[in-house]
Amino acid sequence: MNITNLSLLCSVSTAVTIVLSIIMLAVGIGAGVGVYATVIYKKNKSNKVKANSVLQDAYAQAEKIKAQAEQLKNEQVEQTNKEISILKSAFEQENKERREESKRSEERLYAREEQLAKRENALDKKTEELESSKQRVQNQIEALASKENALDEMQENIVKELERVSAMSKEEARQVIIDRYTDEAKVEAVKMAKEIEDRAKEEAEKKARNIITLAIQKCAVDNTSEVTTSVVTLPSEEMKGRIIGREGRNIRALESATGVDFIVDDTPEAITISGFDPIRREVARISLEKLIMDGRIHPARIEELVQKVQKDVEETIKEAGENACFDADIHNIHPEIVKVLGRLKYRTSYGQNVLNHSLEVCYIAGMLASEVGANEKVARRAGLLHDLGKAVDHEVEGTHVSIGVELARKYKESEAVIHCIEAHHNDVEPKTLEAVLVQAADAISSARPGARRESIENYIKRLQDLEAIANGFNGVEKTYAIQAGREIRVMVKPEQISDEEAQVLAHDIAKEIEAKLEYPGHIKVNVIRESRFSDTAK
Repeated sequence: MNITNLSLLCSVSTAVTIVLSIIMLAVGIGAGVGVYATVIYKKNKSNKVKANSVLQDAYAQAEKIKAQAEQLKNEQVEQTNKEISILKSAFEQENKERREESKRSEERLYAREEQLAKRENALDKKTEELESSKQRVQNQIEALASKENALDEMQENIVKELERVSAMSKEEARQVIIDRYTDEAKVEAVKMAKEIEDRAKEEAEKKARNIITLAIQKCAVDNTSEVTTSVVTLPSEEMKGRIIGREGRNIRALESATGVDFIVDDTPEAITISGFDPIRREVARISLEKLIMDGRIHPARIEELVQKVQKDVEETIKEAGENACFDADIHNIHPEIVKVLGRLKYRTSYGQNVLNHSLEVCYIAGMLASEVGANEKVARRAGLLHDLGKAVDHEVEGTHVSIGVELARKYKESEAVIHCIEAHHNDVEPKTLEAVLVQAADAISSARPGARRESIENYIKRLQDLEAIANGFNGVEKTYAIQAGREIRVMVKPEQISDEEAQVLAHDIAKEIEAKLEYPGHIKVNVIRESRFSDTAK
């Protein structure tokens, strides 16, 4: 029995139930009226006529209700029959549609079975063809194997005949061929590498030269040549005695108040101030000059004047730091870092003023960053702060790089700036483009002519080390270090070194220099190979 039949039965049952309920309601009403009438009849026999009238009315009302119930029943039965007819029609229509859909499904299944049967036949044919092809391939493989065996035998016979003719074994002949082609391949590789290198240099040098020239031409900064001593000129020789004081009390007061050494020697009309702390040395120099101008030189005046000068110098340091930040167009720097930066005004490195050097690196790094598309703000900020540790490296243990990193991290500089400071001397491997640019800007500022000065002993030793490295290679005849150690020219023996080998030699010498020497900037290696022949006409 399907869902439609169940719906039909439910509808019929519902209608019958409604009719029966109405009939029972009518019967109940009639019975109630009868009971009520009987009670009235018993209670008031004297009103029998009235009771009969009421009873008759009740019976009449019951008959009327019964008639209405019968009519309602008939109407409901008629409505139910109509619904049954409608449901029956819908059921027949649904059965018809299902039969048609079943018929269509059977037709599709039949068509699919026919299609699968055709595909199965086609697959059987292809399987047969593949088996046939497999057999043919197997036959060809066997034929090739027999030919290969024949070729192996023939090759063995040829190798034996070659060994007999050449009087060399197979291994010896192989080694000769390998050596020959290895030399040829090496020469070809050198030629190819030189061509690639020339093309790369031709394209890269133009852009690099433009970028670096643009950065350098705007950064010509004067550098002051200072060391660990300062000289104060005296108006006369008599002033030396007044500065020393009775039993040396004045000079002892000066040394005690400033923390530096005052050297009074035979130098006419001059006193030398010696000390590793540039701030103390500057305070001592200014204090001594003011004492000479004032003329009142005694311990109490010395102590008072030194304290005043110290405050003035601290204010000057603060102003120098603020001016450096303003000139570099860098803001939001912690006030303590500004003070430390100002101390670099009195710090020198190889005669180069470190504050000027920091500003120069800031400018160059910023311009390089703008040219190559890096973060210009990070590059400029890191360039200004990269040598921050040099301001206090005589007071705190550690390298100026580690001290600078610690200061930058203490005063909440960004990790990008801290990494640039840490990587500018390759203490760590540079991981950002800005770190590489700060490193390059530092080398440019330090290595440009006139930026730094070295002692003659260090200068000569560096040239000797350069020449010694080049002379250690085979085939080198003479070596000359020129241009203050920025270039080395190597003369080779032409009968021992070919043109291609000269290219390899230049590369090897450059790598050896990188591994063994420390130097600012770059060193160019030129390998020269030439042959000269002469004769005399008589």
